[in-house]
Amino acid sequence: MRSVRNYVNTDGTTNIKSTFLSCEKDAETIVRKLFVDSRPYSDELKRLLLINTKDCLDDRTNPVYNKKISNTSLGDMIDEGYIRMKPLIKLGENEEVRSYICLSFDNFTPNANNTYYRDHIIEIDIICHIEKWDLGNFRLRPLKIAGYIDGILDQAKLAGIGTLDFITCNEIVLSEDLAGYCLMYRTVNADDDKIESEEE
Repeated sequence: MRSVRNYVNTDGTTNIKSTFLSCEKDAETIVRKLFVDSRPYSDELKRLLLINTKDCLDDRTNPVYNKKISNTSLGDMIDEGYIRMKPLIKLGENEEVRSYICLSFDNFTPNANNTYYRDHIIEIDIICHIEKWDLGNFRLRPLKIAGYIDGILDQAKLAGIGTLDFITCNEIVLSEDLAGYCLMYRTVNADDDKIESEEE
């Protein structure tokens, strides 16, 4: 007869461990690092996402731009779809053209030292309307966004034992209107990858 695995210890803690459980913490940490903890770079990143005009980086005194940036919170950016966890972008009729950051987790593989954990790839897709790429002076919006994201996240610490290690960046084309770049980072996970007890 097969024994039943005990998931709750006598002290009320649990012994279920899996890297999939740390993804939500990692996603929150990444978003906080990009838009809260890294000012003034986070303000530049916010400007590139919210202001879809060619002069978004050059016109620092425009009251309309400044009001939109100061009045849009991180929660608003998530609710309005600038920051996404779902790999789906639909452009509704007459919808405002936007730039997007899509965060996803992929390619989970066993950790070499501990089979409880899964090393994996974090992908950050930067998607912009092609007509909004050009910022002048040879600057391209998605590469500018990629530069700020990479500068903030490369070697950053998340829930696991290691750091975010840059792997590659590839151009992606979603449609005749939307294209951008996909940044990929490798991460190693460990002790935070566990289910918390209901009593904790």
